[in-house]
Amino acid sequence: MNNTVFVVGHVGQNPKVKVFDTGKKLAKFSIAVKEYSANLEEPITLWFDVDAWEGLAERVQKTITKGREVVLSGRLSMTTYTKEENGIKMQITKPVIKLTSFTLCGKKPAVNQDAQVAEIKEESKPKKKSA
Repeated sequence: MNNTVFVVGHVGQNPKVKVFDTGKKLAKFSIAVKEYSANLEEPITLWFDVDAWEGLAERVQKTITKGREVVLSGRLSMTTYTKEENGIKMQITKPVIKLTSFTLCGKKPAVNQDAQVAEIKEESKPKKKSA
């Protein structure tokens, strides 16, 4: 099979899902991948956008969350769009991974610490006796 990429990284934000008028579903998210090099002291973070369609989009929506480590398999594609900045139109081309499969790795990322504290405080409150 040609044009197949495998990357291991961490999800940058929760997936955004769009449902089209035709009923087709698209999930979009980004992944941060570390590039290590012998001549660099610190690794470089590479960011890739990821597109998942249909049933795979539903699986992504249910299981992938910000911070989660994942292994992605897909096809590398290039997307082009126009961006206007300070009155100047620029044509931007960037790589996008068209997802074909994924595997969740590592621990599930911790939820917001404040939310955890609030839950613990609720549980530790003494229960009122009913009259």
